[in-house]
Amino acid sequence: MSEVSVEQFEQMLEESIKTIRNGEVVEGTVIDVKPDEIVLNIGYKSDGIITRGEYTNEPNADLSAIVSVGDTMEAKVVKVNDGEGQVLLSYRRLMAEKGNKKLEEAFENKTVLTAKVIQVLGGGLSVSVDETRVFIPASLVSDTYEKDLNKYKDQEIEFIITEFNPRRRRIIGDRKQILTARKAELQKELFARIQVGDVIEGTVKNLTDFGAFIDLGGADGLLHISEMSWGRVESPKKAFKVGETVKVFIKDINDTKIALSMKFPEENPWNDAANKFAPGTVIKGVVARMTDFGAFVELAPGVDALLHVSQIAKEHIEKPSDVLSIGQEIEAQIVDFNEEEKKISLSLKTLLNANEEAEEDYAEETEE
Repeated sequence: MSEVSVEQFEQMLEESIKTIRNGEVVEGTVIDVKPDEIVLNIGYKSDGIITRGEYTNEPNADLSAIVSVGDTMEAKVVKVNDGEGQVLLSYRRLMAEKGNKKLEEAFENKTVLTAKVIQVLGGGLSVSVDETRVFIPASLVSDTYEKDLNKYKDQEIEFIITEFNPRRRRIIGDRKQILTARKAELQKELFARIQVGDVIEGTVKNLTDFGAFIDLGGADGLLHISEMSWGRVESPKKAFKVGETVKVFIKDINDTKIALSMKFPEENPWNDAANKFAPGTVIKGVVARMTDFGAFVELAPGVDALLHVSQIAKEHIEKPSDVLSIGQEIEAQIVDFNEEEKKISLSLKTLLNANEEAEEDYAEETEE
């Protein structure tokens, strides 16, 4: 067997080592990793180097916390010789190409994607799909107005691609379509199972001066201030809190509008009113409001009785406020009850006269 010369050996060695070109995708094993650099054995005469900037868009990422020695990974050749005899590689560019391909397919097939919000911008959100950025305008983030988009930072969200033009660096996402479609489906399911009279639980979604909008899980129902209680409610914002769970019943359904109520029939304070508020009954109440002709006294939530100015005292008074005050608890006698018109009349004078007569009778009995 003839001897192989040094020159021949070097030539054979060169031929046994693979050749690579710029733009080629290579696979290698991590042999060293630093916070800002990854070294790969790619089976070439030189090692491959991936800098932080060629691994991720995150400027402060610690590569040693992401990649470990022994990991296998693919990368794209940027330069066969970076000037120091090493091969400059890019993981980020390879992922961006794959991301673009994925986004193109998602655009064509209207596929729902999930990605993390990496940046909140003045006009919307920026998400990353395999190192490719997608912009979601503020108007397409939700199906309702969003005043502050910062709550989406670092959150995983779903969206579809509605515009794909990587050459102009214009890739637009839309989350609103997904939410609108899902809400429509939930609304359809909700209206298929509910009917007037049903008792249902919901969540307080929004409060106004005239009522509360309750999320029923597919549609919102309006709980008007007049339907919040059998008694008086000064302000919905004082009675409820956003996010609170409430039990309501469906009072009316008109197309997609749902009217709700918390005035449950079994809790109607006028139930058995003929017995509870029979004439002659002495009862306690709280002065709720006053007019020049009398005071309205709340006997129970939703039940007010009129104490006429002529029935407040034995002596003549000009107006109720001369003797009474709002919030004052009084004891009076029911002198009239009209269940059909839901009217009750009270008298303090009758009760005072009765008390005086009782005291006189007691005094006479004592003298005898």
